[in-house]
Amino acid sequence: MKATLSVSGRGLIALPAKMREAAGIRPQDNIIAETTPEGILLRPAVTVPIEIYSDERIAQFDQAEAELADWFKTHTPLATP
Repeated sequence: MKATLSVSGRGLIALPAKMREAAGIRPQDNIIAETTPEGILLRPAVTVPIEIYSDERIAQFDQAEAELADWFKTHTPLATP
């Protein structure tokens, strides 16, 4: 699919709806723009949510790890041949 696009004075371009649909780009999605020997490549960006752990959450992780370590101390591994 090809389209001729105009660049605004602020450097903005608008992708035609059919092109956005074909690429799976929805409103508010992020796009990666990359220069290549052939020109400019636009592709959807993948964003991954992250969690910032509070001190309380870190303490929960530490407690769970301690409980798991205690469990391993009382359970012997299966014998290997």
